[in-house]
Amino acid sequence: MKERTKKLTSLDDIFRTDEERAADNAERVTTLPMDKLRYFKEHPFQVRDDEEMQSLVESVEQFGVLSPILVRPVEDGMYEIVSGHRRHRASELAKVTEIPAIVRDLSDDEAIILMVDANLQREKLLPSEKALAYKMKLDAMKRQGKRTDLTCAQVGHKLGPAPKSRDILAEQTGESRNQIQRYIRLTHLAPELLDMTDKGKLAFNSAVELSYLKPEEQAAVFTAMERDEAAPSLKQARELKRHSKDGELTEKAIDTVMSAEKPAESKVVLQGDTLRKYFPASYTPRQMEQQILKLLDSWFRQKSRPER
Repeated sequence: MKERTKKLTSLDDIFRTDEERAADNAERVTTLPMDKLRYFKEHPFQVRDDEEMQSLVESVEQFGVLSPILVRPVEDGMYEIVSGHRRHRASELAKVTEIPAIVRDLSDDEAIILMVDANLQREKLLPSEKALAYKMKLDAMKRQGKRTDLTCAQVGHKLGPAPKSRDILAEQTGESRNQIQRYIRLTHLAPELLDMTDKGKLAFNSAVELSYLKPEEQAAVFTAMERDEAAPSLKQARELKRHSKDGELTEKAIDTVMSAEKPAESKVVLQGDTLRKYFPASYTPRQMEQQILKLLDSWFRQKSRPER
């Protein structure tokens, strides 16, 4: 019988400290050429060239990229960005040629989960961004099967039944299971209607109801909305959905539903980006609201004065 040989440990390794061994295994920050990086496939989050981006560009020009991006190696010697798309874009605009990065070997599902988690921390997310992000992460979690090692919710479930992926996602995001499902429904919405939802021209709950319509029905509803310059209320959207389920959503039915009188609106929503240009950059939303109310009060008093 052939005797098994054992690899001898070198003297250098014997006398190394635990800290030195840990340092060898730890991820290191490296520098990668910008032309070796590519965006994450189907990245659901928009990278906008707005005022915040301009501030980030100025920071990169002055100090460089202070926090390394996270990438994973892919084919042809390229790297796919997992986290840090805004820093990458700012570096592009600042015309730098290299960027600090952490390179990590990740499977597709591991990369999706990390990418979504990193971006869900943003303060301002569009409905379309949440919709696709939730769907991508939920699909990745389902593909893991019973594995929960890539989530933060695996502890404490050993004694009971394995939690469903949607329950885990709800726990991680702070959203209810039903709300997550409503967001994911938006991925079935026609691009034109989804864009109207992002812009606040179509209410979220109405958009969810319209997502159950067939593609050709959604197109017909969008045409009616463009023509009438009006969006369906929640009641109207549910009526359109009912007609669709019954196979009766004709153009005439759409016109009938859309022309029905809506209840008086109880509120007016003004987008922050629309108002921001009228106020100093230092103004908080509360200060903006107070100033608007003062101007409205002044306008109302002037309007109420008797004519001479």
